[in-house]
Amino acid sequence: GQEMRDDRVIEPYFDVGHVYQESDWGLQETRIGGEQGGSYTWDAPMKSYEDMAKLRFPRIEVDEPTTQARIELARGVLGDLLEVRLRTGWWWTLGLTWWAARLRGLEPLMLDMYDHPEELKRLMAFLRDGHLAKLDYLESHGLLAANDDGSYVGSGGFGYTKELGAAPEKPRTGQMWGFCESQETVGISPDMFAEFIFPYQQPILQRFGLNCYGCCEPLHLRWDVIANTPHLRRVSVSPWADVEKMAQQLGDRFIFSYKPNPSDLAMPVMNEEVVRKRLRRLRDLTRGCCVEVIMKDNHTLGGGPKNALRWVEIAREELGER
Repeated sequence: GQEMRDDRVIEPYFDVGHVYQESDWGLQETRIGGEQGGSYTWDAPMKSYEDMAKLRFPRIEVDEPTTQARIELARGVLGDLLEVRLRTGWWWTLGLTWWAARLRGLEPLMLDMYDHPEELKRLMAFLRDGHLAKLDYLESHGLLAANDDGSYVGSGGFGYTKELGAAPEKPRTGQMWGFCESQETVGISPDMFAEFIFPYQQPILQRFGLNCYGCCEPLHLRWDVIANTPHLRRVSVSPWADVEKMAQQLGDRFIFSYKPNPSDLAMPVMNEEVVRKRLRRLRDLTRGCCVEVIMKDNHTLGGGPKNALRWVEIAREELGER
């Protein structure tokens, strides 16, 4: 906090997650490569849509005794230094297409929009219903936790808001932030996205009190579709998005959740003038917008952790602490 000087609030909590197992969708891809965190591909299990007969909704089984033991261990170690809370991230995205690509394969998924449109819609409906069933289960069993605080929500940003009115324990989905994205379909047209993807996300998004949309996909190309997201509040503006168009589209109605290009921090010597130029352009193009800047996806920092500290200093200077 004192060194980084960003806006992240360090809260006096230590969160412990449930110990649980979640089954697959009835079929499982075979991963090829990926050792030591490297790149990988996969052999998708759905060779034809006849294989849909093998699909099932995932089931969650919580190990209550082990979960409670973890909580007691944390409390024993931390004493009264930090409040121990039971909180689990049961999902990151509810966007569906990650699972569709894993089950069917990314290239077949693209071709299916031409070759097997009705079958693909049937798969998307199945994935939608499976996600809704998961939300029903978590909600009815009191396994959800409020995220209207310093929780990481969407593809970047904090959950702080007074609008959701969530009780600290066992909220309903309507008292939480939701999140969908569809990075896997970045290569399809807005019309195809509107036909094959978004209608299946909408019922999931409808469940939540406020929603985030988007991650790395450049949303200016499909904004006319995304704008129909129920309870939309936070919109991702990735390094591949057209900042000027997004500023015009979002105005002051939504949070302009800007994700700067992390490659600037991956150099052994950061090019500060490039960083300043990018941030000045952001400042000039987004006047009148409700902007948050989330520097994320940093891994090596070019071998120099101070790159992050310096980037925050520059961002504060160029964005005027606004």
